[in-house]
Amino acid sequence: MIPLDPAPQTIDRLPLRGDPAAPALIDRAGALDYAALEAAVGAAAAWLAGQGLHPGDRVATWLPKTRAACILPLAAARAGLIHVPVNPALRHAQVAHILADSGARLLVTQDARAATLAPGDLPGGCRRVVEGAVPLAGPGLPPSTRDPAELAAILYTSGSTGRAKGVMLSHANLWLGAIAVAHYLRLDPADRVLAVLPLGFDYGQNQLLSAWAAGAAAVPLDYLTPRDVVKTVERHAITTLAGVPPLWIQLLEADWPADTAARLRRLTNSGGALTVRLVRSLRDRFPGADLYPMYGLTEAFRSTYLDPALVDAHPESIGRAIPFAEILVVRPDGTAAAAGEPGELVHAGPLVAQGYWRDAERTAARFRPAPAFARMGGMAVWSGDTVVADAEGLLRFVGRDDEMIKSAGHRISPQEVEEVATAGPEAREAVAVGVPDPRLGQAIVLVVAGDPAAEPALAARLKAELPSFMQPARYVWHADLPRNANGKLDRAAIRQDVTS
Repeated sequence: MIPLDPAPQTIDRLPLRGDPAAPALIDRAGALDYAALEAAVGAAAAWLAGQGLHPGDRVATWLPKTRAACILPLAAARAGLIHVPVNPALRHAQVAHILADSGARLLVTQDARAATLAPGDLPGGCRRVVEGAVPLAGPGLPPSTRDPAELAAILYTSGSTGRAKGVMLSHANLWLGAIAVAHYLRLDPADRVLAVLPLGFDYGQNQLLSAWAAGAAAVPLDYLTPRDVVKTVERHAITTLAGVPPLWIQLLEADWPADTAARLRRLTNSGGALTVRLVRSLRDRFPGADLYPMYGLTEAFRSTYLDPALVDAHPESIGRAIPFAEILVVRPDGTAAAAGEPGELVHAGPLVAQGYWRDAERTAARFRPAPAFARMGGMAVWSGDTVVADAEGLLRFVGRDDEMIKSAGHRISPQEVEEVATAGPEAREAVAVGVPDPRLGQAIVLVVAGDPAAEPALAARLKAELPSFMQPARYVWHADLPRNANGKLDRAAIRQDVTS
């Protein structure tokens, strides 16, 4: 178990913790040991430093899990730049928003992806380069000596009332998150971590960072079928797998040879609560694996985890605070909720992000001073999520207060789906609602004002303009949508009608 050192460093120093000759990154191109990974980070950082960029400029990457995609987050940090990862599943309109909102000066991508961008999607002052132009060998920059409090990354996450917003993360946020996770997961240099989650998510990015913090090997995988995951676990002797509930459902339906299932020593879950049935199924299928249910939000990375020894007795719990975090259950009046009493989950401590990029209003709403009874004090994230702590301090997730749709591990803004739906001629108005789904967690139902005959055209347009995880599972058509006394769409009534 790696020690809990509370003194953060710049995030580009993480690869230096491994044995230089031990494997650090294993991908389709082969294996990089820690010495080669350090050289690659330095070479890419030197190249970035020669691109006419200034300290604090934003560098965006829109890539699958290629070698460059894994290395550039550290290289950008070493060069004094801010990395902006873009989910490769996004379509051109979402990518254009992130590039414009972040003020990206450079986009590293692939020709096939770039070809999907429309005229004007690449903002003025932003230059596009293909990932092959980024050298991963040759003269390089040494590790950074910058202040760990400086920004290192902006991760975009959907909000319930608009387009994706950028969460600002410092070197310290990323470093302490990597150390905390590597510590409580008990990762060590013998581990091999299969990175199947998108690197544009904090959970996905931490697959790499926590593995490297522990001197373990990370194995990035863009999978098409659950069978791809099974084969990779076997081929690379994977010990650790991170997932979200929809992925676990798919993997439980796959054929797992007993010897392959036995290779896994550690399963981690976030991005949605595990059901009791799912916990039981995972324990049955992978009896030799420790199961770590976790709760997190991008604004504070990770908040809680449940010790595997407690999973069987408390399958619905999200556990207690992770290292470096203080988790509080707060009443509406700002005082501490009692055991068994619902309250808002508030996260304090050094994992709290630096706010939303260029969005003071939304920052002020979510990032507020910690409650008076907090030990750590300072700025805290008020999650808007309701939890209950039992007499032993174990937390149980109750529900969300906002309207976010959580589907297949993605946080989806209803408004973003609605804006695209009403941008064409098929729908006068639209409301997106999340409904329970056994595979996805929630599925999207789009309630539309218009002519039902327009559904094929609307569905075809949404397929072209929205990523797959934002596609409605079904449509409900009305001549007119209900309104409240103020003349606004009665979202509560619409939601009730769809979910009842």
